Amino acid sequence: MNVIEVKGLKKSYGQVHAVRGVDLSIPAGEIFALLGPNGAGKTTTVEILEGFRNRDAGEVSILGFDPKNQGRAAREWRNRIGIVLQSAADAGDLTVIETIKHFSSYYSNPRNVDEVIAAVGLESKSGALIRNLSGGQRRRLDVALGIVGSPELLFLDEPTTGFDPEARRAFWALIQQLRGTGTTILLTTHYLDEAEALADRVAVINNGLIIEVSTPAELGGRATSKALVSWRDGDHIKTEGTDNPTSVVTRLNAQFNGEIPELTVTRPSLEDIYLTMIGGTDE
Repeated sequence: MNVIEVKGLKKSYGQVHAVRGVDLSIPAGEIFALLGPNGAGKTTTVEILEGFRNRDAGEVSILGFDPKNQGRAAREWRNRIGIVLQSAADAGDLTVIETIKHFSSYYSNPRNVDEVIAAVGLESKSGALIRNLSGGQRRRLDVALGIVGSPELLFLDEPTTGFDPEARRAFWALIQQLRGTGTTILLTTHYLDEAEALADRVAVINNGLIIEVSTPAELGGRATSKALVSWRDGDHIKTEGTDNPTSVVTRLNAQFNGEIPELTVTRPSLEDIYLTMIGGTDE
């Protein structure tokens, strides 16, 4: 079944139409990235799916449950999901291990606390007070709190903000491990390399509408976009767009009788395609 099913989702704030008819279907076990510039409707959409914001119209099913419903069923539903927000308030006078143990008590099937600490790379800080953690370390703690309940569905909102490159790579490995256990993950990120490394599919949202849903390799016709062949010719760098880069390289090889100076062959990156789709810089 689809873990997330959304049809005709709408949300307005006065005269501002933040979400204008979003449709999404995300099957179990998929890592799905939602991409979009600030103000595109991304955060509003995710907050509705998480049950933190009411919708104006449309249908939403998350693990077979409508998040707008309350009561005992809502509590049981929240036991099955994990959420990592962009920022989280926490008790600065507790240690890392105390905080994770406390949150683990909310769930019926929590993960081993020591394993969670190791998974987010906080072993050396398990006894440290939260108020003494760096920004990146606090972000790792946020992730730990999101996964400690062994969620079936995990919402990750800009999860690696503040991570150094090594920590980001370690986090990516953790997310891939979670996918291996069957966890479905909805990821929002401004790091296009992160979406490309992790996501099975991506959706681009802008002005409250989904522009396209595809794999990272095929988004926006990326797989069939013209290749750019560049080389040095004397004092100048020349570039040629082509659907058949092999023929261009063969021609250049004959022209230069072997080694082609400073030869590169590239296709548009995911970031190139994304920025074209949203019409400019993602601020």
